[in-house]
Amino acid sequence: MFDPEIPESQPGPFDWEAIFGRSAPVELELGIGKGRFLLESARARPDTDFVGVELSRKWFRDGKRRIMKDPPRNLRLLNTEAMDFLSRKVPGASLVALHVYHPDPWPKKRHHKRRLLQRPFLDQAARVLLPGGELRITTDHLEYSEAIAEVLEGAAGFEPLTWDEELPNTHFEAKYLKEGRAIYRFRLRREGA
Repeated sequence: MFDPEIPESQPGPFDWEAIFGRSAPVELELGIGKGRFLLESARARPDTDFVGVELSRKWFRDGKRRIMKDPPRNLRLLNTEAMDFLSRKVPGASLVALHVYHPDPWPKKRHHKRRLLQRPFLDQAARVLLPGGELRITTDHLEYSEAIAEVLEGAAGFEPLTWDEELPNTHFEAKYLKEGRAIYRFRLRREGA
C-alpha cells in the first residue's frame, strides 16, 4: 500500500518533482492536526501536490491514520519541527501556498518565544514561496491574532489580501465555529509576481 510519509532522514533541500514523480504546484501545511484540511484539499485538487508537517507524534499518527484509509497520491507527510523543516528541507521559491491554521498560541507570556509566527518564520516564508505565492494563517485566539497582526504589519516582501475564498476547514476550525468562536484570518501574497 502507498505510504505518504517522507522519512525525516531524507536529505534536503527536497526535490518536489522527485518526491511526487511529477511537476506540479506544491502547497505546504504546517501543523496538520488531524489532517482534515490537507486531505480534503488533496482530494479536491489532484493537479496540486500537498505536503503536511506535524511536530506532535500523537497528532501525526491520528492524521496519518485518517489519510491512510484512502491516501491521495498528491499528498506527503512528515513528522518534524516546522522551522527546521522550512530552513533545511524546503527549496527557495518552491511553494505556491503556505498554510498555518490554528497554531499553538502559547498563551503564557513566558512561552511567547515558542510561537511560530514571528519574524524568523516570515523570513523563511518569503524565501520558500514563489512570487505570487500565498501565506494563509488562522487562529481562534484573540491575543495571538493581535500578535500575528503586529508581526505581519509591513512584512517585507508581502502584500496583504482579503480572505475571500472558502477552503476546507481544519478539524479545530469546524469545532470552534460550532462553538461560536471568532476565527481571525490572515492572507498575504509574496511580492514579485
